[in-house]
This record gives sequence, structure tokens and C-alpha cells, in this order.
Amino acid sequence: MARPVNSQHGDARTRILQATYDCVARYGLAKTTLDDAARQAGLSRATVYRHFPGGRDQLIKEVISWETMRFFERLYEVVLEASGLDEMVALGLMFAHRALKSHDVLQKILETEPELLLPQLTVEADRVTALIAAFLQPHLERYLATGRSGPCGCLQAPTGLPSRGVDTSQAADYLARMALSFIASPGRWDLTDPDQVAHLVRTELLAGLTGA
Repeated sequence: MARPVNSQHGDARTRILQATYDCVARYGLAKTTLDDAARQAGLSRATVYRHFPGGRDQLIKEVISWETMRFFERLYEVVLEASGLDEMVALGLMFAHRALKSHDVLQKILETEPELLLPQLTVEADRVTALIAAFLQPHLERYLATGRSGPCGCLQAPTGLPSRGVDTSQAADYLARMALSFIASPGRWDLTDPDQVAHLVRTELLAGLTGA
């Protein structure tokens, strides 16, 4: 599958996004202004408006979207070499949990300005779910069709695997949403423990698709 590509192109645009992110890290969401972003980027206010005609509101939304995509690209790199679907989901869960817990800016804003960030994260969650589901679908199709989880055929899928009648688009969406829900709220599972994560993937995520 083709690597996901960040759609934000252009050196000036990227400079503005990075500068705004740096300002948010320093001042917070509420106190970051368009002038702050322009000054941090070393560009004029007019240049910022040329790239973000919606002004500050558009700029903040797009910074959140940009950082979300950067996270997704790092996640892609982590799972790319997985030997199969089960390992791919497990690696993704552990990476995402670790990355979000160690994301200083995200944790700071969630602590100090959750009312400003959470509505935007809700919008981004749907986008990320769709991206993850689209990435997982061809791997899931192989998993369901062959009874093997990896392109090398080295890992057996669970017993009870249905051979037909599974809508892989819906199944991939289900798997993406379940994975994101555990990342946000792992409950009794320790997502830093590879053995627990492997058990979680086998018994609660993939079993929900296969009826195992």
C-alpha cells in the first residue's frame, strides 16, 4: 500500500504550521495569535493570511490536523515491517499509547485547555479512523482470505475464521475504532506490556472479527 502523504505542501506553509505549533507549546491554544505565528515563522501577517485566509481559527485547526498527520506517519513507520496483522495492530497500540503519553504539548493542553482542544480532536478522530481503516483493509482482506496474518504466511489466524460474508471495509473500520478506543482508555490492559497487548489483540480485537 502506498505510504500516506501529508497534504500540507510548501515551505512557507510548513514554516507557519511549525511556528504556530511552537507558539501553542509556549503560550497555549487560547493565547496564541496570528501575529505570534507570523513572528515565529519570520513571515509577514499578510503571508500567513495568504496561506490561511480563515485567519486564526483556520490556522489552529490546521495545526492540529498537521500534527495529527505527523503522528500517523510515525505510526506508519513503526508498523510497516510487522510480519502480520496481529503484530501490526499490537505494535500500533503500543506505539500510539507511548507517543500520546509522552507528547508534552498534547498533555499540557489537555490539562490546561481541554475545552479548546477536545472538540478539534473529536473531528480529527474521524479522519484518523478512516486513514487507519484504509491502511488496515488490504491486510485484513489477506488475513480473512488466506487464514494467515502476514504476506509471508507465517502466522496463523485464529480458528473459527469465516471464509466469506465479512465486509472487510466495515471490519477494518471496526478494528480501527476498537484500537483507538483502547489507546484512549486501555482499562485493565497494560499497553506497555507486549504480552498483554498481544493477548488483547488476539482475544478482543481480532476475535471480534473472526468469532474465535
